[in-house]
Amino acid sequence: MKLDRISVNPKRMNGQPSVRNLRITVRRLMELLAIYSDRAELYQEFPEVEEEDIRQSLIFASLYFGDRIA
Repeated sequence: MKLDRISVNPKRMNGQPSVRNLRITVRRLMELLAIYSDRAELYQEFPEVEEEDIRQSLIFASLYFGDRIA
């Protein structure tokens, strides 16, 4: 599984996992998915976000944060 759109850089976004070096973290994208139930609206508000960004962020979040949810 290749998550080439997710990057972690300690000098960017306080080291939080980010999407394609945009100023959008994986965590923020998860929040946006919860807020915008209609993805078309999400894409309208955030045109830089692509479907593959969402897919890889969901995978990353499930792998990274999945064991922390109890």
